Amino acid sequence: MSRKPPDYELWLETAKTIKPLRSRSRAPASKPSAASPTSKRLVNLPSAPHVHVPSPLHKPPPQITGLDRRTTQKLTRGQVEIERRLDLHGTGIEMARIILLGFLRDAQAMGTRNVLVITGKGASPFSRHTLHGAGHFHAPERAGRLRQLATEWFHEPEFRSLVAGFQPAHPKHGGGGAYYVRIRRIREDR
Repeated sequence: MSRKPPDYELWLETAKTIKPLRSRSRAPASKPSAASPTSKRLVNLPSAPHVHVPSPLHKPPPQITGLDRRTTQKLTRGQVEIERRLDLHGTGIEMARIILLGFLRDAQAMGTRNVLVITGKGASPFSRHTLHGAGHFHAPERAGRLRQLATEWFHEPEFRSLVAGFQPAHPKHGGGGAYYVRIRRIREDR
């Protein structure tokens, strides 16, 4: 005499509730009611993997492409009109990020193009050293934490929608302790 598995009775009850699949063009079959005792023991099978299709309304922010040659030359020589300034000296890292983001959003809304963000050089022994040129951007003696984080923040999606490009400021505007930031124009899609 063959012995039935312990869940055989449960299987028979479940098999009675099964309905044949309909064609895909119709609405999906209704689920068993929550009151049925068998629905509590049914296991949901994994569905097909979801493929994310980006919506045309939610495009990722553009990459920071940098500045054109002429603008870079003007900035390097300190021959640019600074429309607004933000000094983050003495601000904590968390608050500095929030303040910077708000400042850049406000500047973009007002149509501002060139701003100066002063981060400070940090408390390194060489902080008074003011070399200016192409190689000073990654100079090891300029180890200010806020200065380093600002460049990382500029590459985050929230900031990329606001910032077209940035570069260290001329010594008369703060040198290695400040950045010129070019604000991205608001594009009105027609």
